[in-house]
Amino acid sequence: MRASPGPGTLNRRTTIFNQTVDYLIFAAIFNHMVKHYTDRLDATFHALADPTRRGMLASLMSGEKTVSALAQPYAMSLAAASKHIRKLEDAGLVDRKVEGRTHYCRLNASNMAEAHAWMDRYRRFWEGRLDLLEALLDAEDSADKSG
Repeated sequence: MRASPGPGTLNRRTTIFNQTVDYLIFAAIFNHMVKHYTDRLDATFHALADPTRRGMLASLMSGEKTVSALAQPYAMSLAAASKHIRKLEDAGLVDRKVEGRTHYCRLNASNMAEAHAWMDRYRRFWEGRLDLLEALLDAEDSADKSG
């Protein structure tokens, strides 16, 4: 016959189990948030990597345009332009509305803020490094002039 667990043993096992489950749920949520963030950032940089799409975004800075108007400077078919616009939509950089057979595109620059924030971290890093290099070069020049 088995001895029954002592007082508090069951609670200890339950607590350990709950902590493990809580940790796994938190880790899954955290990993999902990181993956979602990186997926969106990857889509943004992928969309911005193409010069045609960057040109389309620049054109949209002046206001809403049709797909035909966006395709015209590049002498491309509407199907090809739509593929480019779809990449911009996937990245959240462009919103499209359809009225009848006409598709209108509008810039959604708010989603570029995430990419800007990511690049800004590195800008601060390199500015600090370049400031240090400038100070070292100035000190070297001063030593050469005095010596």
